[in-house]
Amino acid sequence: MTEPLLSGIVLVLTLILFAMDRIRHDLVAVIALGACLALGLVSPQEALVGFSDSAVVVVAAVLIIGRAIELTGVAAAATERLASLKAPFPLQLGVLLVLAAALSAFMNNIAALAITMPAVAGICRNARLPASAALMPLAFATILGGMTTLIGTPANLILSSVRQDQLGAPFHFFDMTPVGGAVAAVGLAYLCLIGWRLTPRRGGRADTGGGRSVFELQTLGNGDANAPPQAVFAALKEARAHVLAVIRHHERLKPRDVDVLYSTDRILVIGRDDPWQTAKAAGLRAAALASPASDAVTARIVVGHGSPLVGRPYDTIAAETDGELRVVAGGPRAARAQGPLGAMDIQPGDQMMVHGPAQRLESYIRYARLLEVERKASVAVLPGRAALAVGIYAAAVLASVVFQWPTALTFSAAAAGLAALRFLPSQEIYSSIDWPAIVLLGAMIPVGQSFETSGAAAIVAHQLGEWLSGSPLVLAAACTTAATLLLSIFLNNVATAVIMGPIAVAVSRALGAPPDALLIAVLIGASSDFLTPIGHQNNLLVMGPGGYRFADYGRVGAALSMLVIVISAVVIAAVYG
Repeated sequence: MTEPLLSGIVLVLTLILFAMDRIRHDLVAVIALGACLALGLVSPQEALVGFSDSAVVVVAAVLIIGRAIELTGVAAAATERLASLKAPFPLQLGVLLVLAAALSAFMNNIAALAITMPAVAGICRNARLPASAALMPLAFATILGGMTTLIGTPANLILSSVRQDQLGAPFHFFDMTPVGGAVAAVGLAYLCLIGWRLTPRRGGRADTGGGRSVFELQTLGNGDANAPPQAVFAALKEARAHVLAVIRHHERLKPRDVDVLYSTDRILVIGRDDPWQTAKAAGLRAAALASPASDAVTARIVVGHGSPLVGRPYDTIAAETDGELRVVAGGPRAARAQGPLGAMDIQPGDQMMVHGPAQRLESYIRYARLLEVERKASVAVLPGRAALAVGIYAAAVLASVVFQWPTALTFSAAAAGLAALRFLPSQEIYSSIDWPAIVLLGAMIPVGQSFETSGAAAIVAHQLGEWLSGSPLVLAAACTTAATLLLSIFLNNVATAVIMGPIAVAVSRALGAPPDALLIAVLIGASSDFLTPIGHQNNLLVMGPGGYRFADYGRVGAALSMLVIVISAVVIAAVYG
């Protein structure tokens, strides 16, 4: 077989594995790199060159910087201030969507979502609307913001590396802003005026009182046995709770198999009220103790991707906070597991009810990358320290823009400075980095380069060039954006950028068009995952709290995707034509 054919086969199989979503994306990337090595498409000297790429360095640095600023609480405080403005719901939503997009241009998209999500859920409650009215537009807004700057998303940095390899220089910090900014502005206008009206008015698990939680109760008896279980179960039914199981000595018993309830038994129930309300109504006591703090609150949270809690037991929260905070109830996954909460491991997307002092809870939510969807926390900010953190970040941006210093250098220096000044706990410096994304980036860069060096990209580009021969730049840009957007439905946007970047440069040469024009088209398309919940992590994170179904995303995102294609093509033609 020829090298282009081998490279094409490896790429197609990689795409299939990505789309199947049965194997971790970072592992798929490593498998693809191994296949390229074994087939001689990548030399041993080139295999690890991706991990030294400036794009990988910048992504790691930006994650550390964004995390440090997130922990200062300054962004959350600004969000809370805006959410408290007395204005009609569409105006409040519009202000928060613009803020979310602005934050995501300069920090991790998930962090921007986590910061603004409580405020958006709050304005929905105040307007007597379900959270589903606004959470999907919020997720889309954070994605739109990511296409406006070099560091808005890792895919932008990948395309900057492609430009450096192909044209001898990377993108500057704001090179994509004219097109990305126009697309984001039109997209935000659509979401504020039309998009939120198309969202389903379905009660999600983020709505106050609408979410059901799983928690443990105990009987009040102090002897060996208590009243017959039927009486206890009937009382729970009256209290609007359903018995899932009885936990006895770490063994799970079905309710129908329980003849007597002992004082040491734990009754696993699911209900809409908090554990203490349900226990009082049913004449029982909650297994979780209420905090003695005067400002004790209970918040419903969702575990974000990249949280340092992932893979650790639910009891970790109590252990890390010296018992000040504790998980008092679980969410849908706990209902399916029907086992002791303390024995469960935390997974991304898990919902929990966490109870404890308000200020401690608020700071821990930021530290652990949790998305609060029910109770609004008051944000305590140290102005001087927050200003210093933002100033260090701004200095890194200015050094890149004004002096044209490499972003890998300026952002690495900013990350090191924030770490040295203890803006992050020492254990948080490395845990703030999304290591699976780093592995995905580092492994896919050589794979993408092999697709080009083998000649496969030139063949694809030649075919596309023939199809688009004689087409105006506006049509070529629209086709490139649409193809990238469709590919990004099935692939991580980093993988999409790795594949489509070299093809875009080759097609532009075949058409005699500016390479930057089609590279920007790929950048826009790779950041336009609006049709499915699996296209972007933020879409998936709001699915449960918003009560969304798979088809809901296309209902709101189809028109937005068409707007993105049309607006980006028109602006690209105006800027580069």
